[in-house]
Amino acid sequence: MHPYRSHTCAELNKSHVGQTVRLAGWVHRVRDHGGVLFIDLRDTYGITQVLCDPDSPVFNQVEKLRSEWCIRIDGEVKARDASLVNPKIPTGEIEVFIRDMEVLGAAEELPLIVFGDQEYPEETRLRYRYLDLRREAMQANMKLRSDVVASMRRRMWDADFREFQTPIITASSPEGARDFLVPSRLHPGKFYALPQAPQQFKQLIMVSGFDKYFQIAPCFRDEDPRADRSPTDFYQLDMEMSFVTQQDVFDTIQPVLTGIFEEFGGGRAVDQDWPQISYKDAALWYGTDKPDLRNPIRMQVVSEHFAGSGFAIFAKLLEQDGTEIRAIPAPKGGSRKFCDRMNKFAQEQGLPGMGYIFWRDQGEGMEAAGPLAKNIGPERTEAIRQQLGLEVGDAAFFLGGKPKDFEAVAGRARTVIGDELKLTETDRFAFAWIVDFPIYEKDAETGKIDFEHNPFSMPQGGMEALNGDPLDVLGYQYDLACNGYELVSGAIRNHKPEIMFKAFEIAGYGEDEVRKRFGGMVNAFQYGAPPHGGCAAGIDRIVMLLADQENIREVIMFPMNQRAEDLMMAAPSEPMADQLMELGLRVIPQD
Repeated sequence: MHPYRSHTCAELNKSHVGQTVRLAGWVHRVRDHGGVLFIDLRDTYGITQVLCDPDSPVFNQVEKLRSEWCIRIDGEVKARDASLVNPKIPTGEIEVFIRDMEVLGAAEELPLIVFGDQEYPEETRLRYRYLDLRREAMQANMKLRSDVVASMRRRMWDADFREFQTPIITASSPEGARDFLVPSRLHPGKFYALPQAPQQFKQLIMVSGFDKYFQIAPCFRDEDPRADRSPTDFYQLDMEMSFVTQQDVFDTIQPVLTGIFEEFGGGRAVDQDWPQISYKDAALWYGTDKPDLRNPIRMQVVSEHFAGSGFAIFAKLLEQDGTEIRAIPAPKGGSRKFCDRMNKFAQEQGLPGMGYIFWRDQGEGMEAAGPLAKNIGPERTEAIRQQLGLEVGDAAFFLGGKPKDFEAVAGRARTVIGDELKLTETDRFAFAWIVDFPIYEKDAETGKIDFEHNPFSMPQGGMEALNGDPLDVLGYQYDLACNGYELVSGAIRNHKPEIMFKAFEIAGYGEDEVRKRFGGMVNAFQYGAPPHGGCAAGIDRIVMLLADQENIREVIMFPMNQRAEDLMMAAPSEPMADQLMELGLRVIPQD
């Protein structure tokens, strides 16, 4: 017999009754029923109930067992009484009577309990992550992650992609976040960087003549943490293709992701129609470039109804350039209590408040109520109602000013309204491509033109577009949103040096600086670069959605905390003096 086990803790059934078996695993829990000890023995595959009474030669040893001790047992498989069968587990028809036992690893008093669903502070969970990972929910999340990655690989190979690995140690390259720098021992005073993404390398793979590339790629960014973002590193399904248009990229990645969500979505519906929404319209309709289309609310501009109206705040606001009033329809939200609650929400978000109108039935017909309705009069409120398509029992909320100042709050308000009024569906995955991103923006204070989005995107219209107003230039850049999260980002690349130099020149970067920062890629583009494009899908975020989690740390094996610390491994740590000396570095104490 094998020294540790003849079967896993999920294999035994009634066909094994009477056999002598060997199992190994962790003591999940111990129950004492009148001198008979029942133990749920757990391994990564499942649970088997084992038992011991005073007739067992190892009863005294079994009595000493506590939760999370790692043991090996030998015993006889017995059928459970019909009334004691547990249909919830594969081994529920049998139990194993212990004849022999060996303690493989005793456990000290536990800082967190593995059995059950007790809540623990995140600091405790991360410090003792190896215990946290033994819990049923975490085991399921990590297995899901592994299965998703394996499925991604199979689907990419089936689409004729090949997987290539790109360097982990490379040159610093601004990708929109801070680099993690690595000092060089052989070249004192110089630093490598961990790649924020394989961006330049995958483009160079296309220049090298490989038509389709993908990689399950680690990416490193020194970022401020959020619930849906790791502060140090993350993984993405990275892909690039040559001789393709934007639509070709969409048509390639959609069946891969559709298949993943159908395979692992737990029966939730997966939308097959992925609309393409311009960045401008997404900001207007949803207040965000990653809209949740399960929420049917779509905001609208209603400035004309407030211009010159009796509501002086909005009327005067509209006299300023670049301002507008937007409405957030709220079907079934027509109560003063709900409207006051949303007004308070806006104040909590840092705004003075949020105007509202709600429509009620007064017996003789519909009436518009609320402070705004009184100020602008029945004709204007009726025009607003008709434009928004609202009825009795509905409401609308209003925000005004320069869109960039209130769009984010409006987007969050839309989400809250959809959730509280139960308008947002919870049993489906809704996708949308966000397209037509502007390449440039103007600084409101300095008037300087700079990049608003990916500077390496091919401008729509090529060189000709760059000769016009920079603020009108759109890029072949795109994101994929799902249920309020950005899952994919990508672009058709700017592969022509002359267009690239012009694009950077508009933002104030001369050719010499471009060559200095991106010399490897610029030089390669001078030797017959093909048109190419691609995208990257965030694996951590995809698994977070599939696992129905709101915090990305629930689907990462060993995550950092919100302060970018590894509490388990005590990282970051202070370097040894001889390490600094070897690297020619000195740490300057911070005041």
